[in-house]
Amino acid sequence: MIARARRLLARPGAWLVAEGDGYALRIGGDRRTRPLLRLDEAGFRALVETPGLRARSGGGWLARDAAATAAGPPPGRPGVSPGERLILDGDGRVRRARANLTPTAIAWLAARRDRQGRPLLDAAEAAAGERLTRDGEIARTSARLTSRWDALPRRGAGGGADQGPGAAALAARRRIAEALHSVPPLEAAVLVRVCLEGDALMAAEGRLGLPRREGRARLRAGLVALARHYRQA
Repeated sequence: MIARARRLLARPGAWLVAEGDGYALRIGGDRRTRPLLRLDEAGFRALVETPGLRARSGGGWLARDAAATAAGPPPGRPGVSPGERLILDGDGRVRRARANLTPTAIAWLAARRDRQGRPLLDAAEAAAGERLTRDGEIARTSARLTSRWDALPRRGAGGGADQGPGAAALAARRRIAEALHSVPPLEAAVLVRVCLEGDALMAAEGRLGLPRREGRARLRAGLVALARHYRQA
C-alpha cells in the first residue's frame, strides 16, 4: 500500500489531508471527492520519510519536490528530459521533433485504460492534445505575451521580420488561440487546464466546477474537435 501511495502522491494535483483517525489521499482540490487511498499513522510517517511532505496552501500536505530530496541535481536542466517526440503537422503528416520528454498530463492519460481495458484517449486524441501542449511550451518562452490563452495576437505584431524566440512564441500563441476557438467553450476550458496548465483531470474538474467524471467526457469531446481542427481526424 505504501508503494501505491507514493505513486499516487507523485501525480499532478495529489495531496494528503487528515481525516478522522487517519489520512486521505486525493487528486484535485475538492474535499468532497472520494479519496483514492486511506492511510493510517504508520503509512503517513512512511510518506514523511519518502518522498517527504510539505504544507499545502489550504491545508494538508503535498509531496516534497524531488529536487529537495535528491543527492544532487540530474544532468541537464531541471524538469527537462530531452529527446524526440512524434508530431502531427497540419496536413496530417508525422515527423520527429526535439522535445522535452517529461510526461505531460495528456501522455499520462493516454497511457491509462478504463475498466473495460480501453485506452482513456485514442491515438488521434492524444496527438491533438500533445500538439496543443507543445505549442503551450513554445508560447511560454516570451514574457511579452498576454496570459490569456485564447487572446488572438495581431498578425505582424512585434514589427515584422523578427525570427527569434519571441516570434516563435507569438506564432505558437496564435495557433493556440485559433485551436481553442475551434472548440466549444466548456471543452476549451478543460483543454486549457489539462493541456496548457498541466492539471490532472480531477483537478481540472474541481477548478471548473464540473461533476466528477464529466471532465473526461468534456476533454475527449474537446480533443476530437481539436483533432478535426488539426486535420488529424
